[in-house]
Amino acid sequence: MTQDGAPPKVVIVVGVDGSESATHAGAYAVGMARRMNATLVAVYVHTLGVYAAAAPAAIPLLRETQAGVVADMRRQIAESGVVDDLDFEMVERHGNPYKEIVAVATERRADAVVVGASSQAGHRLVGSLAVHLVRDAKWPVTVVP
Repeated sequence: MTQDGAPPKVVIVVGVDGSESATHAGAYAVGMARRMNATLVAVYVHTLGVYAAAAPAAIPLLRETQAGVVADMRRQIAESGVVDDLDFEMVERHGNPYKEIVAVATERRADAVVVGASSQAGHRLVGSLAVHLVRDAKWPVTVVP
């Protein structure tokens, strides 16, 4: 219960990265948040991955590209008005997407996590973010194709 006696607000965390499946996950999470009158927290994780070691000179371009993706997402969200009636926040983190989404979900005491399904072939071998979240998470995880 909150201080005024009301039940705490439901919190939904959604991982976004500009991909088609993450866009679908975002739309699904918006619908969930609207139906549940929940707080929606979108998380974008800036990551350098293997590029940092393979081509250090490309790091500034990669950072610029990721900043552009985030700026485009913020603009599209604002222009669409899709979250105008929601308690919405977009959080940016740097590092490992799994660790950062888990950290945000833990900090915000998330009731659910929503992510897009990976379409990358390599993830079939080593596992995707969604698989790791489902396997290890402390909350229900919805994976949206």
